[in-house]
Amino acid sequence: MPEPGQGRAVLVVLSHADDFALFCGGTLARWADAGWRVVAVRVTDDRWDSVGRTEADTLAANAAEFRAACAVLGVAEVVELGWPTDTLDTADPLVLREQVIRLIRTHRPYALVTFDPFSAPAEDNQDHLVVARAVDEAFWTSQFDLHHPEHLADGLRPHGCFERWYLGRSVVEVTDVVDITATLPRKLAAALCHDTMLRNQVNQWRLQADTGGWDVPLLDEIAAGGPLAPLWEPLLTASAGRVGARHGLGAAEEFRVVRFGGLEPLLDRFGRRRP
Repeated sequence: MPEPGQGRAVLVVLSHADDFALFCGGTLARWADAGWRVVAVRVTDDRWDSVGRTEADTLAANAAEFRAACAVLGVAEVVELGWPTDTLDTADPLVLREQVIRLIRTHRPYALVTFDPFSAPAEDNQDHLVVARAVDEAFWTSQFDLHHPEHLADGLRPHGCFERWYLGRSVVEVTDVVDITATLPRKLAAALCHDTMLRNQVNQWRLQADTGGWDVPLLDEIAAGGPLAPLWEPLLTASAGRVGARHGLGAAEEFRVVRFGGLEPLLDRFGRRRP
């Protein structure tokens, strides 16, 4: 992994701007390097993901930092759906699903990447769970010509993604492991583009530590305007290293991948791959 992309598309649909670098940044960089066209879809606008900034300033900063991170990873196109962050559990699921169906029919990806809908026991972010369900349903319904015929009137056609790549805080059943040893520096650089969001995360950790009676000087230094790298680079490097160590690699990212709707034996028995 990965095989040469030859211009094929990978559609990555995630909730928040920093999800792309933190969960799969090394893999996205590898796909881009191998000639795949990576399309990154941010579902929410992250309008409240900051500390000490106005909502308007937060919107603008997170959008700009998202595009900067995507450029580091080699993402070919960025799509913004613009849902208010941290409210997707109140969103109309059919409206969100229709948006994803349209994107699938527009970009016609070989692979679709999103959160694993079965990782709920390890997932504490409702936006992630809502996106997981919407994208999973969109995978199926994008293939039905009776779902949203208005898309067909716009010149789009039903499309079937060959692969679904699921990620999460804890992947339920790992099927594919991507060696990101070579692209780990770009994953780190992309993550650090998210200055606004990562400083907000630091603020959350400070609040929790204070409640628990802990002092963490490094968090205080960052909150006072210090650099993020001394905290985030070791954290992300250690996390990727732990995953890699499970598979004899220096650094890695894990996924649950479903190919051909889970019916690969049907291909082996009745099909032949085009050259």
